[in-house]
Amino acid sequence: MKRKVLQAKQKALEINLDNSIYGTFAEIGAGQEVARHFFQAGAAAGTIAKTMSAYDKTYSDKIYGSEPSGRYVCEPRLYKMLNHEYGLLEERLKRERPETCFFAFADTVAALNYTRTIKGDGWFGMRFQLEPNGEANDIVLHVKMLDNTTALQTQALGYLGVNLVYACFRYYDNPEELVVSLMDNLIGRVKIDMVRATGPNFESLDNRLLSLYLVKNNMTDVAMFDSDKRNIHGSEFLYKKNVLIVRGSFRPTTLVNMDMLEKGEIQFRAEDDVDSKKTHIITEITLDNLMANGDLNEKDFLDRADVLCALGQTVAISYNQEHQQFIKYLSDFKVQMTGFVIGAREMLELINNKYYQQSGSSLLSDFGELFRRSARFYLYPAMQEGSAELMNCQTLPIPDEIKFLYKHLIDNRQIVDINSYEKHLLHIYSKDVLEMIKAGEEGWENMVDKKAAQLIKENSLFEYPIQKLEFEY
Repeated sequence: MKRKVLQAKQKALEINLDNSIYGTFAEIGAGQEVARHFFQAGAAAGTIAKTMSAYDKTYSDKIYGSEPSGRYVCEPRLYKMLNHEYGLLEERLKRERPETCFFAFADTVAALNYTRTIKGDGWFGMRFQLEPNGEANDIVLHVKMLDNTTALQTQALGYLGVNLVYACFRYYDNPEELVVSLMDNLIGRVKIDMVRATGPNFESLDNRLLSLYLVKNNMTDVAMFDSDKRNIHGSEFLYKKNVLIVRGSFRPTTLVNMDMLEKGEIQFRAEDDVDSKKTHIITEITLDNLMANGDLNEKDFLDRADVLCALGQTVAISYNQEHQQFIKYLSDFKVQMTGFVIGAREMLELINNKYYQQSGSSLLSDFGELFRRSARFYLYPAMQEGSAELMNCQTLPIPDEIKFLYKHLIDNRQIVDINSYEKHLLHIYSKDVLEMIKAGEEGWENMVDKKAAQLIKENSLFEYPIQKLEFEY
């Protein structure tokens, strides 16, 4: 059944008329529109205990404490706001309102500024109870604004805040609906690229699915989580760093994938224009790859994610195969150098697609957008089908018409070979390993990391057959 999309005023009024819900709104910077919706909807006295806006940085620091980073639009600031405001609620009203579900809404936002040097983004959070005297939950998100005026961005922020408050109390038991509802009346106006839900009512939820829902529903081009299975945002760990991205199906992660990761990282960190101490590695799975067999299979996604997380990887889900999308996404964090580790076959497919889909000036523009000076592609070799010849930068069968362009990329080190690799691993293909796992065949364990093999067996990942115990009577 299709969900009815309510207007912000309707949502605010419904919350206001629910006598069990009561809390605080604290808004910093441009995000000072959320409480206004609840006031204007009517019956706000039944919902709002306090509103506040510490617009001045000194006042803000006196209330919430200073930030070591000097940034105010950041995740740590949001949590300080939630901790402070929710703590005051419980301290001052817990005895007076024993039948109340308390909440603290907070946001810290920078909208488009006068000189347009700030594009607009922010952090939103809700700490809320679903039962009186119960333990609180947290939902935290990051938003990127797309409107081209400050007034429109401010309006969108107000809608988003109302959507978040409403979703916490009305859609907490349906994670995908909760995520999708955040975009009510906001399609095309914002991107939401991180959502995290924690607390007693979300103990059974795998938060990585929230990242998947964001990408699946075109709410962002990229969403990420770390090896602890925690959804994260690039602004908190990629700012002015060097980033190496390794794309694959990881179905499952094989020894070839691990060799690409390890050898690619060694070579990337050794580059003269890369600070090895300010470098982060990301493994990337695209939505196209996740849906290669038709419908999106959440279990299949989590199986891949479980292995990557167990191997200590930070994982990104991206909307499509275009590398430009990831480069564009990273540009918001002022990333210094971006590296991509790519297999020889994938590189050939990438170049051929660009060549056959574009022509003339369009082709040059498309290549220029992909092969930027701040991006470098590291080519991992592959054996040519039906031949013992190795495909690398020098032997890649590039169409004659663009060999001059390809040579330019090689000469400028925008495409380079991975110099050190394990040739004896090149016969391993993920699809073959997957078939062996599903069939319960022996030998696949030697084609994946030992930790990955153990995890696959113990948790029956990738349809690994559950072993039946035989009893003797």
